[in-house]
Amino acid sequence: MRLGSIFGLIIVIWLIVGAVAAGQRGYYRAMPAQCSQVATIALNIVAGPLNYMGLNPVTGCELPKPS
Repeated sequence: MRLGSIFGLIIVIWLIVGAVAAGQRGYYRAMPAQCSQVATIALNIVAGPLNYMGLNPVTGCELPKPS
């Protein structure tokens, strides 16, 4: 029971650190206009403290074109 709450706390702290790192990179200054910008912000949040170890996750995505 104790292990689950400690693990949950670590995950919350991990995500908060990732959100702070994304903010420091300026990703929250304007509304994301493209799918790739939303994906990059989400990836930075999930990366958490790895952002401070030199990881700079950037991604792209393509939406399907209507037929």
